[in-house]
Amino acid sequence: LVGPDGDAHVYEPRPADAVAVSKADVVLVNGLEFEGFLKRLIETSGTKAPIVELTKGVKPLRLSDEPAGHAHPEAEEEEAHNHKAEEAGHKHETADAHDHDHGHEGHHHHGEYDPHAWQSIKNAQIYVKNIAGAFCKADKPGCATYTANSDAYVAKLATLNDKVKTEIAAIPPEKRVIITSHDAFGYFEHAYGLNFLAPEGISTESEASAADVAKLVDQVKHDKASAIFVENITDKRLIDQIASETGLKVGGTLYSDALSTADGPAATYIDMVNHNIETISAAVLGQ
Repeated sequence: LVGPDGDAHVYEPRPADAVAVSKADVVLVNGLEFEGFLKRLIETSGTKAPIVELTKGVKPLRLSDEPAGHAHPEAEEEEAHNHKAEEAGHKHETADAHDHDHGHEGHHHHGEYDPHAWQSIKNAQIYVKNIAGAFCKADKPGCATYTANSDAYVAKLATLNDKVKTEIAAIPPEKRVIITSHDAFGYFEHAYGLNFLAPEGISTESEASAADVAKLVDQVKHDKASAIFVENITDKRLIDQIASETGLKVGGTLYSDALSTADGPAATYIDMVNHNIETISAAVLGQ
């Protein structure tokens, strides 16, 4: 519904969206209160289709309010539980999958959990399996095909996960502090060990105050951040300001909450991850 380079945090549905939802056989949603517009849209559409939350089975990262610009540098081990990660104005900690509510409550997902779960490739594998399961229920004759495609894609994601780990292993620990526009990379940080700082919170709907920006600039200088990036869904002026005040050069565009157009560098999920890690590596290592 939202489309390439779109921002689901602030998306305003159109009448055509209600029509599309009303005709759907399955409605796939992220969950974790990411799509703040969806509850009303689903009610308005009158759809009878099953609503499938793709984060079911994911260990969500819990948020708690903290001063802006604080991040945690450690990676989450694949088997670890209840590991905490602080980043960009919020504390993240894992919660058991059954401990969170996959409802559509709230507006623009000011909820208890970070909704950007797809930024961990292992979570993306869960998304894929959930999609295949939903399609199998909706179209049983096609289930064998959906399952085969799911298995093949999950294998591709495993290879991608290994690539990301290899790329990050080549980045010296002292160069792993980077800045992005908003707090969208908590799961990536938690899984792979980069340290993300951001002037805006978990939603692009929030706005950084002058005091928040000043604190972040001070922290960037203290932590010696190595690179700064804009995101495809955000206004770049705030990042340009921080870059100017810290002496950092903007290292490119990262894709966080939306893919690019079909002819862009992040037209698929795998393209997005490849683009992001290659952009980060090139900027941090000066390549």
